[in-house]
Amino acid sequence: MSMRLRVGIVGVSGYGGGEALRLCATHPAFDLVYAGGEGSVGQRLVERYPGLGRLGDLEIQKWDPVALPPLDVLFASLPTGQSKEALARVPGSVKIVDIGGDHRYVDGWSYGLADVWPETIRSATRVANPGCYPAATLAALAPLLSAKLIDPNGIIIDAKTGVSGAGRGGGESTMGYAEVNEDLAPYGLLKHVHMPEMAKTIDRLSGTKSEGLVFTPHLAPMTRGIMSTIYARGKVTTEQCLEAARTFYAGRAFVRVTDKPPHTKWATGSNLVFVSYACDPARNLVIAMGACDNLGKGAAGQAIQNANIMTGHPETLGLEGVTLWP
Repeated sequence: MSMRLRVGIVGVSGYGGGEALRLCATHPAFDLVYAGGEGSVGQRLVERYPGLGRLGDLEIQKWDPVALPPLDVLFASLPTGQSKEALARVPGSVKIVDIGGDHRYVDGWSYGLADVWPETIRSATRVANPGCYPAATLAALAPLLSAKLIDPNGIIIDAKTGVSGAGRGGGESTMGYAEVNEDLAPYGLLKHVHMPEMAKTIDRLSGTKSEGLVFTPHLAPMTRGIMSTIYARGKVTTEQCLEAARTFYAGRAFVRVTDKPPHTKWATGSNLVFVSYACDPARNLVIAMGACDNLGKGAAGQAIQNANIMTGHPETLGLEGVTLWP
């Protein structure tokens, strides 16, 4: 095992940053030496996360990209629009994984779809983590688009997220328990921030310019989880799609191809993503399904996976804990 790495997290008080903190706290090769924030400056981590162990005494610093301590890796989990200018001032010697939305398909940054394109991440120093909805959606679509089993045009994505992911780029508030409990609501209609990266990735996977993508996200009354149900055109059988996915993800540690429709709860607390398919060739219909933890594979889990790849560690390092159940 190579030497331990000095790691920092900015945006440590948010859900994504907090999940990165949880994973870094037990990571065999990462030493968290810097936590940055805004509203929580001066607090010790244990004040924000009472269950934290030895890292609890680390004090949250005012986020300043030019006043960082020596770091090997920086995880940035900032709201969309707040990281572009600041991360440009981080020294080039520091590898960055941007969990936020400002650098997806931006020149100089690699798109960190770790289970599909690990080789493009291996040599990168700047990686843009996929959004939570794309993590579940693209995992299910990638095998079908790569094998040209479905039409890349006119894909319809119907997805639900737990409230810990609410408003990521959509401007929605998680509100109070009484308002989100026993409620299901669409949001970010027609213009959601994750649309462009999904469209670009569909084009990249299919090798063509596609049109007509429809994406409708919903806020569901659960804390964690993403369920993406995708409708596409294709005269293939369910077994052909399942086999394509098993082949595509052969040897990939975090993708589970299942015969039955996945559940969000299967992935809770993990970096796993579950994919499955249901097809009716007579109707030219393919239903693809992807489920993951929006804070795991949808954010911090994939960020740790990307950092492992970038730093030459096994990509499963620090991510092999089993899911929470129930």
